[in-house]
Amino acid sequence: MRMVWRPSVVCCLALAAVAAGAGACSSSKPSNGGRYGTASPRLADSHQPIPKGGGSYKVGAAYQIDGRWYLPQEDPSYDRTGLASYYAEDFHGRRTSNGEIFDMWALSAAHPTLPMPSLAYVTNLENGRTLLVRINDRGPYVKNRVIDLSRATARYLGVEGPGLARVRVRYAGPAPLSGDDRQEQRFLASRPWFQIKLARAPNDSR
Repeated sequence: MRMVWRPSVVCCLALAAVAAGAGACSSSKPSNGGRYGTASPRLADSHQPIPKGGGSYKVGAAYQIDGRWYLPQEDPSYDRTGLASYYAEDFHGRRTSNGEIFDMWALSAAHPTLPMPSLAYVTNLENGRTLLVRINDRGPYVKNRVIDLSRATARYLGVEGPGLARVRVRYAGPAPLSGDDRQEQRFLASRPWFQIKLARAPNDSR
């Protein structure tokens, strides 16, 4: 399901970085592309719909970025706090680390170690908003950052404006390989703050 709003200008790039045999993909800073890997070809532009799913289930081996080791694993008890950033235009329409195509208007995110695809609850600790998102990419690799959000996720959580926010990330289980996002969309629709937004501005396209 596409988001209920989207700005008129969209463009994009995604990293398909490989480190120590693991797909170490996205970074919140597109300029790091050469540092963490090479850019994958753009498979869809801003005017084309992004297909859902199409990737594979992936955990991956341990890998190292900038001298720091990351150990992807199944961790049902995963519950961490840290900084969230977001990535958008430079990555839109390119492959994620598990072979899906990044859609910055989907409720998705990149995480250094959680399985792909999987679901996670992300709570903005500064405003209390929580979303259920699809983890289908790797990153970020900046100190103290625990997750890189898609633009849509960042916008709903109130992260897009400041660019960074302190968040809590909790593993919520595997996600369907088909890319079916009805669970995420239902969770979004159930949020009181989302209902208030609709009530105040039913025709708001933002």
